[in-house]
Amino acid sequence: MIQPVERLTFTLSASAVAAGWWLVSPLFALSLGFGALIEAVNFRGLHRQAQLLFWGEIKSGGSWTGLYGLRFGILVIGIGGALALGAHPLGLLVGLSLVMPATLWVAWRNRPPVDPDAPALAPDDPAWDAWNPWLARESEPASEDDL
Repeated sequence: MIQPVERLTFTLSASAVAAGWWLVSPLFALSLGFGALIEAVNFRGLHRQAQLLFWGEIKSGGSWTGLYGLRFGILVIGIGGALALGAHPLGLLVGLSLVMPATLWVAWRNRPPVDPDAPALAPDDPAWDAWNPWLARESEPASEDDL
């Protein structure tokens, strides 16, 4: 079954290849398409690997690291092989990157609805000063040594 993010990535990739063929060059378009293919395979492997980990079929440790290494190795071989065969580096980079906008778009579309009745602090509440947004937790009080 093809996931929504994969469908959107395919749509973006096909559109980018067509535009690249028309606006830049056939080599650029082919490189872009190959980069998108490599990234689609990589993303599919990442998705399957995450499913296995979250379903408890893979325990963290050796097998997880081995699968990551295998996926990363295939990605490096694909990119290196494409560049060795004369692929356009920018086209390859664009093709490899098209999964990110698709992922962000699908995540944004599937976000939970905003609950207008959810409790919230007033904007001027002093409790906001105790919150560290970088660590997503309350700030620890500064010691005298830090001052």
